Amino acid sequence: MSEPPVVDASPLIHLSRTGNIDLLKSLGPIIVIPASVYDEVRAKTSDESVRVIQETSWLHRVPKSPIPADIVRWGLGAGESAVLAWARSRPGCLAILDDGKGRKLAQELGLPLIGTLGIVLRAKSRGLIQHARPVVERMIANGMYLSPAVVQKSLALVGE
Repeated sequence: MSEPPVVDASPLIHLSRTGNIDLLKSLGPIIVIPASVYDEVRAKTSDESVRVIQETSWLHRVPKSPIPADIVRWGLGAGESAVLAWARSRPGCLAILDDGKGRKLAQELGLPLIGTLGIVLRAKSRGLIQHARPVVERMIANGMYLSPAVVQKSLALVGE
């Protein structure tokens, strides 16, 4: 059995705010949330995100664990560091994060990686949603930053 994916705060917040948290489930029957990520979501938002995490049975919170020194040296946030440490300690574990610096480290560590936009595009490609554009536009309207060029190029990949 493969390891369940591990998610950072940004994908949780953007998908829950737009009513699309179920798109995460397309990545596996269980999604892991490190305690540092949960704490970050609670600190950043008092909205729907916290309630969704608490009420969604397939989102599993796990306790804090030590972060290896080579990850600490990158100066990432606690959530990104916890996601990368968790993924690295479990071969084949998919890291779900949007932070650019965190994504760069994940690539250097050779970790499987996907971001929020990638989840939406994958859902469209798999027929889980009819159109990606409205989902992306709702995420942007709710605070997610994506450049117009990235949006256009990404949606073109799924025929939109």
